Amino acid sequence: MQDQLKNIVDQAISQINESEGMDKLNDIRVAFLGKKGELTSVLKSMKDVAPEDRPKVGQMVNEAREQLEKILEEKKTMFLKKVREEQIKMETIDVTLPAKKPVMGKHHPNTIALEEIETIFTGMGYEVIEGPEVEYDYYNFEALNIPANHPAKDEQDTFYVNSNIVLRTQTSSVQVHEMEKGKLPIRMIAPGRVFRSDEVDATHSPSFHQVEGLVIDKDVTFADLKGTLAEFAKELFGEETKVKFRPHHFPFTEPSAEMDVSCFKCGGSGCRFCKGSGWIEILGCGMVHPNVLKMSGIDPEEYVGFAFGMGLERVALLKYEIDDMRLLYENDVRFLNQF
Repeated sequence: MQDQLKNIVDQAISQINESEGMDKLNDIRVAFLGKKGELTSVLKSMKDVAPEDRPKVGQMVNEAREQLEKILEEKKTMFLKKVREEQIKMETIDVTLPAKKPVMGKHHPNTIALEEIETIFTGMGYEVIEGPEVEYDYYNFEALNIPANHPAKDEQDTFYVNSNIVLRTQTSSVQVHEMEKGKLPIRMIAPGRVFRSDEVDATHSPSFHQVEGLVIDKDVTFADLKGTLAEFAKELFGEETKVKFRPHHFPFTEPSAEMDVSCFKCGGSGCRFCKGSGWIEILGCGMVHPNVLKMSGIDPEEYVGFAFGMGLERVALLKYEIDDMRLLYENDVRFLNQF
């Protein structure tokens, strides 16, 4: 029995030393130590051993098992160490190689234009105030002197949640909320997304952005409005920029005007950019209508004010000479990387 155990151990050790991988090592373990392995067979034959010799034989089998398990574990550790060393070699980082530059995002043209507009007006003492995009019909229309069935409402036909709630068509609703607070005087601009049922083309979109301004104070005149917007135009388009006001009609202002700026491409001499006129329409403005002040709880006999509004996309298109508004929404990285 002792010779048989020695032969089994020697045979196992020989195979372990010749093994070249974890799979082969596992096969050797099963062949010698498994349920049907060589050592297990010896234990099963203990019934043929004399009772007085069984403890000695059992001890010899256990010693042989312990010896093989120890050698198998040492070989396994060696294999794992070798695999780890190979892995480290393959995954070594050459710190002398140039690093991969991360892809950095760029500010959208709308964002650039908005930040510039906000900087100009905050420099004049204005506050930037935002409001909800889903608005009550009252704040979007009625409080701005646009009652039900008013023709101006058809021009701004929008997306209705129900008969009383709409997606706002203008950020003027933010001005109404601010006036209702009763904290006077007011100097604010209200940037934000607005919605109108326009067809998508080179100059229109059902969703776009506006920046509207409001000043409410005592002794405010149209001259203050003109001076403010003239300074704004110079800051945005250049010191040589001139402004021109044309009479217009808005329900919420009286008198009202459209403001043009001299073409910053040709200096006002006429070119393709300004369609030969030398002027470019940029925004609408006017003195706040007394009805609007009354509905917001402000006494029009004591306070007056002016308001103005511009499309943010229009400013971006003009400033960066983009000829199609749809480019602003397509998220083409090649386009956005230019800014």
